[in-house]
Amino acid sequence: MSKNKRSRFKHKRMGEVGDAPGMVRIPDDALKPKITVYSYNEAEVVSSKGDDIGVILDQFAKCKNHTHWIKVNGLGDAALIEKMGELLKINPLVLEDITNTHQRPKFDEYEGYFFATSRIIELSAAQDEIFNTQFSVIVKDDLIISFQEHYNDCFEAVINRLNLSKGAIRTAGPAYMCYALMDTIIDTYFVVLADIGESLDTLEDRLYESADKTIMYDSQHMKRELIMMRKVSWPERDKINDMIRSDSPLITPEVKTYLRDAYDHCIHIMDVIDSYKEITTSIMDLYLSMVSNRMNEIMKVLTIISVIFIPLTFIAGIYGMNFARQDDKGHIIPDNMPELYMHHAYPIALAAMLLIAAGLVFIFWRKGWFNRL
Repeated sequence: MSKNKRSRFKHKRMGEVGDAPGMVRIPDDALKPKITVYSYNEAEVVSSKGDDIGVILDQFAKCKNHTHWIKVNGLGDAALIEKMGELLKINPLVLEDITNTHQRPKFDEYEGYFFATSRIIELSAAQDEIFNTQFSVIVKDDLIISFQEHYNDCFEAVINRLNLSKGAIRTAGPAYMCYALMDTIIDTYFVVLADIGESLDTLEDRLYESADKTIMYDSQHMKRELIMMRKVSWPERDKINDMIRSDSPLITPEVKTYLRDAYDHCIHIMDVIDSYKEITTSIMDLYLSMVSNRMNEIMKVLTIISVIFIPLTFIAGIYGMNFARQDDKGHIIPDNMPELYMHHAYPIALAAMLLIAAGLVFIFWRKGWFNRL
């Protein structure tokens, strides 16, 4: 994971303070909707694409004995979303939650349908960014409507299963399709966590090779990503648990069996996130400890050098006091620098300094101080 990786997460709530509930507000950077309708039964799958509500009406007209999956990519058309709400009799509060893309994963039941949201966590193509976007789904009898903020699609595997009629995806009802989509979203969490795990291994190797300050920055970035992942996975687990405990006739016992498997996946993801958070914390602690130990070693070297030069400085300081040996009449002054006229006094003083320094180095060596530097 690159140290410059960032998660794209919208913290600002759309709308103004005091707005009436149920108002549909579209962000300025929202993409124009692209609609794909899959109509399927046990025998066939019919798909069509468009950018207005006409494609939905046409598909309903020609595929009357099918289950319909309306897949909307992009939320940049408030009028279209409101028309879909009128056509499908969707509560305005649900439409508000679809367009206010700050929602945490949740599950709400309404008369004749249920509404759920998830967070899609994806790596960019270059794997240098993590995108956190909202996925919303409405499930009714023989109908499922999904909404995504962007055009990138992580549901290719689900579409392939639908086209090839693998498993029970064509026959188990719209709630099963809802499970399949949410399970795919959960699987993408494992992909992101695998990338974070590889980055943590690389970071540990860097730490042991050369503990520079970029390690601390990278650890903090990864910890931030893990916190974001935790904020997503905990409510996702609670949402799936609510679906398992729901009495909605749309969620059959068969679907609940599959939801329990998705619930186990959420628990696994949370365990991995907690483990990785501990690793990032330990890496930062180890880095700070290594920096502290390195500073202690530097201080030890400086201390040894200081201790060696203190007696030498003391000797040099004594002979630098410039006391006179004789007065102005040539008489010897008692107790004043008797070595000033000693023969070979300068090399003797240097030799004494050298012996003192060598003796201190030998003492430090015997104590093993140099071995720990």
